Amino acid sequence: MMKKKKHKLLKYCCVAIGVIVVGILIAEGVSSFRRGKVDTSKGIKIIKQAEKGNVTAIENKIEKLEEKDQTQKKADERENEDTDKNYKAIFANSVIMGDSISEAFTEYDILNASSVIAKIGVELDELDDQVAKVEKLNPQVIFLSYGMNDIIATRGDTKEFVKQYDALLEELNKKLPDTKLFVNSIFPVQQQEIEREPVYEKLADYNEALRELCDKRQIAYIDNTDLVSDSYYEEDGVHFKADFYPYWLNHMAEVAAL
Repeated sequence: MMKKKKHKLLKYCCVAIGVIVVGILIAEGVSSFRRGKVDTSKGIKIIKQAEKGNVTAIENKIEKLEEKDQTQKKADERENEDTDKNYKAIFANSVIMGDSISEAFTEYDILNASSVIAKIGVELDELDDQVAKVEKLNPQVIFLSYGMNDIIATRGDTKEFVKQYDALLEELNKKLPDTKLFVNSIFPVQQQEIEREPVYEKLADYNEALRELCDKRQIAYIDNTDLVSDSYYEEDGVHFKADFYPYWLNHMAEVAAL
C-alpha cells in the first residue's frame, strides 16, 4: 500500500514538474516571439534604408559618369571640329591687334601674319605703329585685345585705362570708319601672377570698365572670362598653350558671325 502511494506521489511530482517546465518554455517562447517581432521590424527597416541609400548613391554615381561621358564626347567633337577648321581663311579679312598673347597666333602658325598685329609688352599709349599698319591693311573686322600690360602701367587706375582705350577706339573709327570693331576682355591670370603683381587683383574692375566703355560706344564686347581653364596656361600663369587658341578664335568668330 505504501509503495503504491509513493509511486502515485512520484507520478504527480513528475507531472507537476513537466507542467512547470512546459509553462516556462511557453513563456520564453512567447517572449522570444514578441522580442523577435520587434527586432525583425527594426532590422527590415534598417535594411530597406541601407538598400535605398545604396541605390541612390549608385544612381548618383551613374548619373555623374554619364554627364562626364557626355561632356567628354562634346569636348572631343569640338576638338575634332576645331582641327578641321581653316582659321587662316576664316580670318582672312580680319585683324587681331594686341600684345604677346595675340602674337602667339602667328608663332603657332594658326593665322597668317597679315591677320595679326601684335607686340610683346605693348601698352595702349604705344600703338602708333600698329594703327598705321592696320590702316594700310584696311580689314573688314578688327579684334582688339589689350589691357594685360596696361593694368600694370596704370597701377589700378581704371579711369586712365578707359581714357587710353577710348582714344584708340576713336582713332580707329576715324581712320577706318567702315571697319567693324570688337573688343576682347582681358584674360584672367593665375594666382601665382597675382601674388607677383598684386595689382592684377583689380583685373575684374578693368574688364567692367571696358564693358561700360563698349556699351557707351555701342561696340561689341567679347567676354573671355570663362573661356580658359588652368590646363591652358603656360607656367607663367599669364600666357597660353597652343591648344587654347582655336577655342578663342571660335569664340571671336561666333560673336562676329565670321
